[in-house]
Amino acid sequence: MPIHTVEGLPELGLNLYEAVIVSSQHARILNAKRLAQLERLGEDPSVDLETRKITAVALKDVLDGKVKFKRPDTM
Repeated sequence: MPIHTVEGLPELGLNLYEAVIVSSQHARILNAKRLAQLERLGEDPSVDLETRKITAVALKDVLDGKVKFKRPDTM
């Protein structure tokens, strides 16, 4: 499994703490999708499941810029 570094965070406009929050929220969404797929697996055995760890996928998506985020104006 490749190691993902957080050196690209400043280009995305994130600091390390924001990246953790954004990736954890994205991981929750990915986990909900996986749970829905698991429920459908009993009905349709051809459902394709993601086998990688949810947290690794979420962090990779954040580092690749696939996750859109917006800072609250109350900072």
